[in-house]
Amino acid sequence: MKRSLVLVASALLLSLTGFAQAAAGPARAKLDAFATGLHSLTGKFTQSLTDANGSGSKTSTGTLALEAPRQFRWETLTPYKQTIVADGSRVWLYDPDLEQVTVRVQSSEESHSPLTVLTDLKQMDKDFQVAEQGEHDGLSWLRLTSTAKDPQFDYADLGFDANGLARMVFRDQLGATTDIRFSAWQRNAPIAPATFNFVPPPGADVIGDVPVLSTQPIKN
Repeated sequence: MKRSLVLVASALLLSLTGFAQAAAGPARAKLDAFATGLHSLTGKFTQSLTDANGSGSKTSTGTLALEAPRQFRWETLTPYKQTIVADGSRVWLYDPDLEQVTVRVQSSEESHSPLTVLTDLKQMDKDFQVAEQGEHDGLSWLRLTSTAKDPQFDYADLGFDANGLARMVFRDQLGATTDIRFSAWQRNAPIAPATFNFVPPPGADVIGDVPVLSTQPIKN
């Protein structure tokens, strides 16, 4: 579940500036309208996770903020709290219940992610095959299939309505399906820089690729 959250959040960055070349169609047109001129985005999400057997659905809700090219904040509010912050170099995942912070190099997290393509046209074209999926559930759909040798997911479907990206559904390599519904988008609204700056809370265990602080003396 935690890895899925990181994957989806990093992928959303790709919606900020555009999309790779794909066959023209209604979904592509709606994507272009949503992404053109976009450099920051805030909104809300409702996410459900279903296992490979189609059971055990778990639902969570929260907020998100993204800013091109590499920053995001994904905040789960219910039924538990969890925070994911990408500051441009690292991804921080904070679990208050465990009092634990996990930190990873950001590039490894966003590689071949279905939403990081929304900020880099050329990278999208390199990393994914894109195909129109027609209309269903009141949305126009695009399917992203990774070209990586060892992809982290089977496919990701992006659904668009008149207001832009409304839904994302992807299936991971274990057969679990994540369904995310987006709402309350605000395009290009000012976002405080502190939103993408994570400082581990006092007392929290910090594990992973922790940044090394410089010990060089400050020159006057």
